[in-house]
Amino acid sequence: SHGYNYQLLRKYDEVYTPYQRVLVTGATGLLGRAVYKEFKNNDWDALGCGYNRARPCFLKCNLLDEDAVRGVIQGFQPHVIVHCAAERRPDVVEHHTEAAMNLNVHACSTLAKEADGIFLIYISTDYVFDGRNPPYGENDAPNPLNLYGKSKLEGEREILRHCPGTAVLRVPILFGEVEKVEESAVTVLWDRVQEGAESCTIDHCQQRFPTYTNDVARVCRNMAERALQDPSLRGIFHYSAKEQMTKYEMACAIADAFNLPSSHLIPMTEQPAGAGAQRPQNAQLECSRLELLGLSAEPTPFKTAIRDSLWPFQHDKRWRQTVFH
Repeated sequence: SHGYNYQLLRKYDEVYTPYQRVLVTGATGLLGRAVYKEFKNNDWDALGCGYNRARPCFLKCNLLDEDAVRGVIQGFQPHVIVHCAAERRPDVVEHHTEAAMNLNVHACSTLAKEADGIFLIYISTDYVFDGRNPPYGENDAPNPLNLYGKSKLEGEREILRHCPGTAVLRVPILFGEVEKVEESAVTVLWDRVQEGAESCTIDHCQQRFPTYTNDVARVCRNMAERALQDPSLRGIFHYSAKEQMTKYEMACAIADAFNLPSSHLIPMTEQPAGAGAQRPQNAQLECSRLELLGLSAEPTPFKTAIRDSLWPFQHDKRWRQTVFH
């Protein structure tokens, strides 16, 4: 009745429709796909919306268009919204500031104003911290070093201002099942690992905590299911994997996971001049709040998760049999 035919977006084998409804923004992106799948596979009625990459079974929705957002929310009436849509590439934010601020800040206020009475999970980042004094708890003062971190922090503030019942979930560098390796700053290392013959330098300064999107998705569902029972769940939460690695160490771990050589990889121990947006040295997140509430998820070991993410990109598909069987 609201101009959207949601039935066409759903291809159920049976007539049964789950009672719990979740709307996932950015459902065509790296994290959004995992979040959408996690809810859909666990007895939720999930609606995913995207914009540039919208496709069948997802709704095309411009989050900057208040009427469009209102139409989707009133038509679908979700109990929970997981807001994954963002421009999350720091160097892109520096160069296309206006478009990035629109998505990372203004879309938050549009969504939050329409989300009255709906449990909203806003995905934010460890880049709200400067990385000089880790680990960072939920109450530590943010001090973002780059525009990406600033935009996400402003997004947090907009959302909490308009929608006090929101949960902000800050996560670090993410990887998962990618459509192309460039989609994640972790999986993009695959090309350098595979080059083999050409030696290449990789950053060995910045300490990172690569985190698997399927684990973050599990945490989102845990939070959503708890919030339906306990409306007092709100505020800022941190979730992160526990394995600390530089990009050089990630590349070596990827090589090891696929039985490939890593001798051509060279650790770079100082930042080159003009290396794009400034990044925090070590923005390790302290995650005990989720753990104490029993809402965390045991992180998948890096090597297991990176194998699951990258095996389709092997040149030699027979490899799969030799390693796993």
